[in-house]
Order: sequence, then C-alpha cells, then structure tokens
Amino acid sequence: MNLKVIFSFLLMGLLIQMQAQPLRNRKDGGYHFTPIQLAEVLPVEDQYRTSTCWSFSSLSFFEAELKRMGRSVVNLSEMWVVRHTYADKAKRYVRMHGEQAFAPGGAFHDAIHVMKTHGLVPQSAYLGKSYGEEKHKHSELDEVLKATVDVIVKNPNGRVSTAWPAAVDGILDAYLGEAPTSFTVDGKSFTPKEYAVACGLKGEDYIEITSFTHHPPYQSFILEVPDNWNQGLVYNLPLAEMISCINYALKNGYTLAWGADVSEKGFAFKQGIAVVPEQDLSQVSKKELDSILNNPVKEMEITPEIRQLAFDNYETQDDHGMHIIGMVKDQRGEIFYLVKNSWGKESNECDGYLYVSEAYLKYKTTSLMVHKEGLPKATSKQLGL
Repeated sequence: MNLKVIFSFLLMGLLIQMQAQPLRNRKDGGYHFTPIQLAEVLPVEDQYRTSTCWSFSSLSFFEAELKRMGRSVVNLSEMWVVRHTYADKAKRYVRMHGEQAFAPGGAFHDAIHVMKTHGLVPQSAYLGKSYGEEKHKHSELDEVLKATVDVIVKNPNGRVSTAWPAAVDGILDAYLGEAPTSFTVDGKSFTPKEYAVACGLKGEDYIEITSFTHHPPYQSFILEVPDNWNQGLVYNLPLAEMISCINYALKNGYTLAWGADVSEKGFAFKQGIAVVPEQDLSQVSKKELDSILNNPVKEMEITPEIRQLAFDNYETQDDHGMHIIGMVKDQRGEIFYLVKNSWGKESNECDGYLYVSEAYLKYKTTSLMVHKEGLPKATSKQLGL
C-alpha cells in the first residue's frame, strides 16, 4: 500500500477516535470532554531521552500545516532539524566566545531557520540514529559536543583554527548519521532544499506570539529565555487577545506549536490533564494530589500580573514544546485544549495526548507559533502583518 494512503488512513482513524464521545482524561478519569474542533495530525512520536521537544513539536505543527493546505501527508525528520541546529548553534557559540547557551534545547523558529537555510527531509531519508540505540538517546552526544566547543572557546592554540567546524560535523555524523545531499521520494529525486520547496511550506508565513508586560503590546521582541540562542522574535499581545488568537486559529482549522513551563504540580501528564487549581498544592501528598487532579477543580484566575511575576522569578521557564491541535469542553462547559506531546503513545492513558485548561495556557505559555492567516484580521493589522 502506498505510504500516503497509509498515513491518510491513520489520520482518518485518529480523527474518528478523537471525535468519539465521551473523551476522558484517563480510563477512570473524572473529566469528560466534548470535542469543539479537532485537527488531523500524524501519530504521536517519542523524543525519548533527548531535549528535542522543540523539533518534534515544530515538525508536528508543520505536518499538520501540510494536511491543512491539502498537500501530501509526510512525516518530516526531526533529527535533520536537530543536526543542523546543533551545527549552527556551535558556530554562534564560538563567535560569542562561549557567552551564550549551548544546550540541546531550542525554539520553534529554529525549525524555520533550518528549513530556509538547509531544507527539509522526510523521516525515511534521515532517522538520526547511528549510535546503536533503537530510541533517541542524546546525553552522550550532548556532552561530547559541549566539551568540544568549550575547548575551541578556550583557544589553546592562541588562534582558533579552521578545522573545528568539520570536527563538530564529524561528531554529528557519527551519532546522527551523515546528512544526505539527495534522496528519493515516490520515485523522484530531491535535494533537501528542493524538498522543502516541494512541500509548500514557507517560513515567512509563520510567526510566534506571546504575552508579557515587560514589553509594549503589539511589538516584537527577543524572548529572554536561554534556549533562544538564535535570538528569534516574538510578537507581544495582551493576555486576553493571545487567548482569543488561539481560539480563533483552532476554530478556523489551524493548529499551534506551544512552548510552556511544565514544572507545575497541576501539569499531570500521567493523568492526562494540566490545570491550575485554586487550592494550594504545595503541601498535599501524592495520593491527595492524584485525587484532586483527577476531577474538575476550581482554578485560579490568571491575570497579566500573575503571569509576569511567574516569568520574572523563574517559576515559568521554557521547559517544553508541544502541539495544540484542538479545543474541547468539559462537563461544566469549561474550555480545554487538546495537546499532542512527544513522549510516546504509551506514555499515558490518552495515547500521548493531554487536556490543558485555559487557565494553564494563560499562566504557563512562553510562546506559540501560528500561520499568519490563522490570526484575526484585527490582530494582524495591529501587528502590521
């Protein structure tokens, strides 16, 4: 059977499954959800022991974009994006004399950077596993790369040589595999840049939005998080408008890549839920916490001031990237967002998905990526898009 047909069946089956009622946060969960709008997406993947959520979520988002645009369904290679981001990050790190982050984390715009400068490849052309493991494990790779660039920054020769970029490429080749210069899809040969063009994705069509009070509304700024090594810009919106933009995009068939802090006790992935209970959870036992989070709770009212304080005191950090694919409502009529994670289908009882409350989205979002046409016209005009 043709690969495109197989993916089409998978997409159709997933959508039918998601639209079956009632949806629950787990088999014995107290949350019951009714779908409002759900997008078709490829199956949940597993980043396993890596810090590459930003690549998995970005490419899941772009795969959904291809489906939305009526293009061929394709599973894009996350490790292709990781490989080129690491190489380009190393060059920036050395030029900055080591005075910036060099870690496996990244941002959504890194995928756009790779798409523009290096192209894209399908998963079949680049698995990114050449180190004897069935699943992605990057701890050794991460440390070897960091040690290498730190030696270069120390400048032991008194002058930085011309050889070190090839050394970094050699490490990436050894662990992830040599980057293909061409490959074949459905009998047609492509270079990575040709394939990116053929897919129909255009990096300039996408922007990132957020909401903070330390920058003026409706202006862009460099988001101050360590993983923003490439100094990508985000557009600042009032909090209520950011939520309105999310809802507008989803209701009009778009999805969003979602960057968020997941350190809160209310982020209970095993329970299939992320909420911000009004009740103080700091002193409750694990058993009590499980009981509290397994049923609908009254949540905190999140204001711009509460959100800003959490960002400024490091309670909100850029922990994790995921993919918002739809909206649902619980039995009380409260809005929740269906989120695709990248921790594997077997990671919880929701097949690797998560239901996130509006309060959690308000409180813990660091940034979102969306197609420009997925924004309300009034917001686009305010941003000068």
